[in-house]
Amino acid sequence: MNKLRMYFLPVVLGIFTLTMYSCKAKKMVAKTPAPVVKKENTQVTKTEPEPQRAPEPQKEEPVAAPDYNFQSILFEFNSAVLKTSSFSILDKAVLEMKKDPSVKFVLNGHSSAEGSPEHNMSLSVDRANSVKSYLVNAGFSADNFSIKGFGESQPVSSNTNEEGRALNRRVEIKVAQ
Repeated sequence: MNKLRMYFLPVVLGIFTLTMYSCKAKKMVAKTPAPVVKKENTQVTKTEPEPQRAPEPQKEEPVAAPDYNFQSILFEFNSAVLKTSSFSILDKAVLEMKKDPSVKFVLNGHSSAEGSPEHNMSLSVDRANSVKSYLVNAGFSADNFSIKGFGESQPVSSNTNEEGRALNRRVEIKVAQ
């Protein structure tokens, strides 16, 4: 018990001292800032106002004339579904058509010589309608486009080989006359 008192008293005194020391409030001393000395300008300079300039008219960049020389949109055998490779061609056509939205176009549909003439005529009209749908979805009026189907009657290449037949399965976009 004596050992406990021997350690207890110094510990209590230490805690008491620390508590009293930390409770003292420290006063902060505010430093007064140095006075600001303004220098007066004793020289008088006469400045003339700058002459007012008229605003320059904004120069509009001339819009390039539309180029209506479009590539043909090609189709797979016996199909009126647009190929993904045709989208870039159609997007370029849209950009040119937007330069003058009042221009009217004829969409000429064609087919290769495979199949009956009646089927090829119907297929060529369906292909032209697929292109028209794309252009209408791009924001043009359907009234700006007319459809003509030519079937197999106007080939651009020989129908004797697949390369030629593939070129004949097309839609041409032409300015209406």
